[in-house]
Amino acid sequence: MPETNDLSQKVQSLRDQLNNWSYRYYVLDDPAVPDAEYDRLYRELKALEEAHPELVTADSPTQRVGDVPLDAFDQVQHEVPMLSLDNAFDDDDLRAFDNRIRERLDVSDTIAYVAEPKLDGLAISLLYENGELVRAATRGDGQTGENITVNARTIRSVPLKLRGDNPPARLEVRGEVVMPHGGFAELNARQEAAGQKVFANPRNAAAGSLRQLDSRITAERPLEFYAYSLAQLEGQPWPATHSAILDALKHWGLRVNPEIRVCEGVEALLAFYHGILDKRDKLDYDIDGVVYKVDRLDWQRDLGFVSRAPRWAIAHKFPAQEELTVLNGVDWQVGRTGALTPVARLEPVQVGGVTVSNATLHNIDEIRRLDIRVGDTVVVYRAGDVIPKVVRPIPERRPADAQTISLPSNCPVCGSDILRGDGEVVARCTGGLICGAQQREAIKHFASRRAMDIDGLGDKLVDALVDEGLIATVADLYRLEAARVAGLERMGEKSADNLIAALETSKKVGLGRFLFALGILQIGEETAKNLADCFGDLDGIRHASLLLLLAVPDVGLEVARAIGAFFAEADNEAVIDGLLAAGVTPQSSGQPSAAFVSSLTLAHLLKSAKRLGMDLEGIGDKTLETLGSHFASVAALSQAAAEGAGAEPGGVRSGVMVQMARALAADDWQARLQQAEQQAASLAARAPAHTESRPLEGQTWVLTGTLESLTRDQAKQGLQQLGAKVAGSVSKNTAMVVAGAAAGSKLAKAESLGVEVCDEAALMSVFKENGIDPGAL
Repeated sequence: MPETNDLSQKVQSLRDQLNNWSYRYYVLDDPAVPDAEYDRLYRELKALEEAHPELVTADSPTQRVGDVPLDAFDQVQHEVPMLSLDNAFDDDDLRAFDNRIRERLDVSDTIAYVAEPKLDGLAISLLYENGELVRAATRGDGQTGENITVNARTIRSVPLKLRGDNPPARLEVRGEVVMPHGGFAELNARQEAAGQKVFANPRNAAAGSLRQLDSRITAERPLEFYAYSLAQLEGQPWPATHSAILDALKHWGLRVNPEIRVCEGVEALLAFYHGILDKRDKLDYDIDGVVYKVDRLDWQRDLGFVSRAPRWAIAHKFPAQEELTVLNGVDWQVGRTGALTPVARLEPVQVGGVTVSNATLHNIDEIRRLDIRVGDTVVVYRAGDVIPKVVRPIPERRPADAQTISLPSNCPVCGSDILRGDGEVVARCTGGLICGAQQREAIKHFASRRAMDIDGLGDKLVDALVDEGLIATVADLYRLEAARVAGLERMGEKSADNLIAALETSKKVGLGRFLFALGILQIGEETAKNLADCFGDLDGIRHASLLLLLAVPDVGLEVARAIGAFFAEADNEAVIDGLLAAGVTPQSSGQPSAAFVSSLTLAHLLKSAKRLGMDLEGIGDKTLETLGSHFASVAALSQAAAEGAGAEPGGVRSGVMVQMARALAADDWQARLQQAEQQAASLAARAPAHTESRPLEGQTWVLTGTLESLTRDQAKQGLQQLGAKVAGSVSKNTAMVVAGAAAGSKLAKAESLGVEVCDEAALMSVFKENGIDPGAL
């Protein structure tokens, strides 16, 4: 008997530890241990429970794997109806809602509301009795839902047992199940690889996963749960406010969305709305608006309900991201790299607050997969600054004369053959330098305002210079002579002199802008800036190993390969050398980022090598981190690997070093890792000893009006270099508003909120004091 008691206590201790770690991970967003440690204890618990099944309990973390398939879902009658919300579609609707609230309550002061993102998932109800999860149900029609308890139990952020020694006798929680974007992409990739149906969006994927009759399938899906309200509470007193309810839910172990805020008054609600709208595309889950609720529960009771919606809450919807329209035709555009991109010509339609008449169709494979045809009614999607895209056709609306879309056999610009390699998604024009689209677009991009900003070198002048044979590459621009330029149509001596002067001025440009100007595939302004900040000079970037590039923020596998391929191309290198020889001098600190250099550990190099194809299959990132921290260098790791089994450091399973030895010997990986290690050491020798905080770190600035001595983009880049975030709207959290000529509503709002305002001269003084040269931005 004592041995059984000891074993039972051991199993319960493991359960408690794992549940506590899950609480830290999901609710507090404060992981207590690495995933490997959680997995180790989980395996230990599972082994003990398999050996002693009588010790298995319903709340054990091992009981989330799903059960035998159901024939059908049982119906559930909601004891407290799951109601819908009225909608506000603009700021005036929200102000009207706030006015109604204050009038009904006879309150003249501001009302405290709870503002939360409106998650675009599936609403469910969780019922706990004496702390144990006993039922989960879908919303259904609000009165009747489906019993999905076996499926909800597989979701790790749904606690099977509430925390605390004195849980409520009865607790009904309402919340939303969503599928994160990363998990959604991985799920669709698995579905496609298995030849199964892919999901249209994360909401459909979440709903479909929760309604699986086989809960073992649900257990494999990346679902997350966020609690947002309380329907029943017995055995404990109700909190006085909705915000206190959310705190209580977190105390009991339920996850609450971290973006939720208490806001005083309607202006604070609007600031929250616009702030979360700006942040929307950076969240890892879909939202389609914001929900506002009166915080005080006694006021909620006083306000009551109308029809099937509460008077004390409202949903403030975002502009629609999807709409229907007709596909009128397809144009094939040739990019700077010769890639052909199909562009949909649409019947104009309002999507996401703007009129959309063109949208991307990605590539011919996507067109064929979706079976999109000219004449189809199609779904168009646009979110924030994302390029509008055609999501799918509506087959039942297809006209009889709908036309199949085919890849052209010849370049629509120069007539050269179109080449599409085996396994390649992108089709390209083989015309190279003779293709006007590639040649001209590369030069136009190089000269554009956000790149080298060569004043006066517009599209028509570029066309004229190319047509006359005066330039063939961007390096040729700096060899132009004023006399020859003056002879072009619509040019004269003064215009030619101005162009030569502008070219001279552009020679002194920030390294980030120079990199962006080169037109490297997949390199936007932000990634170019990150490259410049991390490496500190052009030479380091030109020769950087892909293993180092993968440590740069926003640089993933495909981007790193694009950068490496660009600088490995001799013609590209020749053009860069030509630019430098002509006096173009990219401005940079000359020092690599200390934070970047510190990230170039042996563990990072190993993990990056695995992403690039080094055969480390089955060796997890945690093991690679252990190896990286244990061995001082690639040479030390290689020497230990040569010793084979038994050379593994503590915590690393037997056999890893044998596999590591094989992987290092294959495809020259040891030499490649050592080369990257040497480059990292060279960068470290030039890096500052520590990362100094930037003077405007953590501050939010807003630019409004017209600036005279620099462009809005230059001002923004300068502020970002000093650590500031540059926002598009003013709120009480704004640190400073820079007001140029003809400043309007943003200035007025800053003054009403008491936000500090400065003029352009003050901004220039800030730049001067901190060594920022606006001309080099």
